[in-house]
Amino acid sequence: MKIEEEIKQSVFRDIYQKSYINVVYTSNWLEQRQAAMFKSFGVTLPQYNVLRILRGQHPKPATVNLLIDRMLDKTSNASRIVDKLEAKELVTRKQCPSDRRTVDILITEKGLNLLQEMDGLGNTGFTGLNNLSQEEAEQLNALLDKIRS
Repeated sequence: MKIEEEIKQSVFRDIYQKSYINVVYTSNWLEQRQAAMFKSFGVTLPQYNVLRILRGQHPKPATVNLLIDRMLDKTSNASRIVDKLEAKELVTRKQCPSDRRTVDILITEKGLNLLQEMDGLGNTGFTGLNNLSQEEAEQLNALLDKIRS
């Protein structure tokens, strides 16, 4: 559906304003769909992001600072997210043996199994990105990278 129809606005100041509104709207649209899917697994989008980072580090531990650096949403409170994941037994926290000021965070088998189950859903079916061809997805990535450059 076109952005004009989604937000019931037919006139924009210029094409750049329309593009900006379309990117913001689409970002929120994607987030809402992901959040709904993740809810059935008992995790939030930021929790999923932390688990995904920890799986990428596995079997090496991560620190809260590493998580903050790699998180998609830089405004998330990584320590609080780790607290909640630890309560769900999806991660463990231990004091680093070589630096007592650092806490090592590791994903558990339960966390790895949950991510594997979530991976079975695929990355595009629930987001609408499956409406794009591979060439269109490559073009979209190039354009989004260009916006941030």
